Amino acid sequence: MPSDVTAEVGWFDRFARAASTFASRPWFFAMCVLLILVWAPSFFLFKDVDTWQLIINTATTIVTFLLVALLQNTQERSDKAVQHKLNAIADGLADLMRSVSHDHPKSKELQKDLEELRQAVGLEERESA
Repeated sequence: MPSDVTAEVGWFDRFARAASTFASRPWFFAMCVLLILVWAPSFFLFKDVDTWQLIINTATTIVTFLLVALLQNTQERSDKAVQHKLNAIADGLADLMRSVSHDHPKSKELQKDLEELRQAVGLEERESA
């Protein structure tokens, strides 16, 4: 439940968040375009198509590999945060339904809905396994 969430964020999580913020800016895209614009005429410097292609392939593969790892970390933490918020909302709603069901004429229906809500919390963990 939400009370299980710690406020502590590790160094890698902070780094991944900073990298995600960095990579999502328009000027990062501009830097990538600039890299291609600098690389393209370098053919005349190397005069060998294989070396020329190897340089850009290696550079883009390294950048892609690292960014995917960092962005996956950021996405995973974001998904967990959203799930914790949904669990908190469901828990609050269940408490409200429990308190209202005692005084409500349709208390059996509310009790059934309450049970379904309780079962649904954490459902994504049971279904993804």
